[in-house]
Formats: sequence, C-alpha cells, structure tokens
Amino acid sequence: MFLSLNSVLVSNRVPWPEFARLAAQVGFPGTDVMLKPAMQAGSAATNELLAQLKLRPAVLDFPVEFRKDDATFRDSLAKLPAAAQFAASIHCPRMVTWIMSSSDTPKEELRRTYKERFTESARILDNSKVRLGLEFLGPLQLRKRFKYEFIWRMNDMLEFAKECGPNVGLLLDAWHWHHAGATTQDIIHAGRERIVHVHFDDSPNLPPEQIRDNERLLPGEGVINLTGFLKALQQIGYTDALSVEVFGRGLNKMPPEQAAKLGLESSLGVFRKAGVPQG
Repeated sequence: MFLSLNSVLVSNRVPWPEFARLAAQVGFPGTDVMLKPAMQAGSAATNELLAQLKLRPAVLDFPVEFRKDDATFRDSLAKLPAAAQFAASIHCPRMVTWIMSSSDTPKEELRRTYKERFTESARILDNSKVRLGLEFLGPLQLRKRFKYEFIWRMNDMLEFAKECGPNVGLLLDAWHWHHAGATTQDIIHAGRERIVHVHFDDSPNLPPEQIRDNERLLPGEGVINLTGFLKALQQIGYTDALSVEVFGRGLNKMPPEQAAKLGLESSLGVFRKAGVPQG
C-alpha cells in the first residue's frame, strides 16, 4: 500500500502538473492524476513527469456524467474509450466515482438506470483492462438530503458493483465506511479484486445527525478504527493507493504545501501505529 496526494487535501488549489510536483516535494509516494489536463499533455509527457518525480499514479476520476439525462450520458460516454486507453497507457488502470445516497428518483428506478449506465461503461473500460470503483456515502446528512434513500451500505454497494461487471468494485473511503456502520469483516468479505481504490481520513466523535461530510479530521485525529481498517486491507493483499481526502479542518487556510505535509505525516503516523508497512 502507498499514500497518494488527493486534491481535496489542498482544497483544490493546485493545478496539474504542479500538483504532482507538490506531491513529490512533500514526500508522497503517489499522486492522484487529474484526467483532463494530463490527457491534454499526453501519455508520453505524463509518464515522463511521473518517472522524473518518482511518483506512482494512484487513480483517475471517472469522466462519464451518469447522473443526468440520457443525452448527456451518451455524449460523455463517447469520450470514455480514449480516457480508458490513456489510463492504461500511464499504468493507472483505475477510475472512481461517488454515488449520492439519496435522490428525488425512487430507488428501484434509479438503480435500474445506474446499472444500465455502469454496465455499459464497464464494458468500455474492460477493453483497456481498467477497473471502476463506486463510492458509497454513509453520513445521515446525505442519506436524508433528498426524498428517497439510495444505496449507502458497503455490502449493498458491493453487490450492485458486482451486477455491473467483473471490473467494477468499490471506492472504499474510511469516512463513509465508518458512518455506514461497516466493519473490518466487510473489507475482508469484499476481497482484493473488488477494492479498486481507498480514501483515507478520520471523523470527530459526534452524533450521526451532527456529522457533516465536509468537516473531517486528518487520519489519527478522530474515532475511526483506522488500525483495523489498515490491517483488513493488508489481510486481503491490497497493494494500491490510499488517497488522503480531508475536507475542512482549516486546511484551506494553510499554504497547500503545509496542508499536504500534514496529511502525509498524520497518515504515516497511523501506519506506524497499526504496524502496517507503507510503500
């Protein structure tokens, strides 16, 4: 496993490729890759940049707009083959996206729509041997935002992912794992093949109704069982990235370099406490 710089940690203030240079400067072994500007630069330039900085590419955002009408979905889907080929060419065969845990569309109707769209997307990604990770969102605030509750439990999202294709799994975020009431056994049950990518963060000790998704803590500052989380990932043989994704905590008031360094140092402290090596 290795740690990766996520743009949320620096409040999305650093563009690509300066973002990758910041990751290397601070000491991150990996970096999340910003798809659009990296594609514009090209795979040769991106590979050269990462090699020069001695960085491992962690993950790319899924570029398909699946939440809107069918015409918008179709238009964005047409661009997916090139994005998938790019992901493969920079040795980063992983894309991720999040799924809101409530909606104004009834659950079964939305589930059918999303299943069709993700299944079609997964087939395109599989042509380039790219995997897709779907993120479940656990906090009560998000589950109650719209009229109908949608998938928010880890195991339910895992089953949905399996229905969408053999190359579809989970984006496992420690924050959402905790607030969805998931366990270390759920991670072990999911297994290595279905954990596509991981987000690393922590939570304050507050009642569910007071939890806000954009108010998180750095790893090791809160109440999430991150030792158990890491040991479960180690047990299933997870060897890819953990992107440090922390909203709030005053990070946007710090210089990006300071915020990035804090994220790295706090995460390394959790790895040491858990006795889990970090690549």
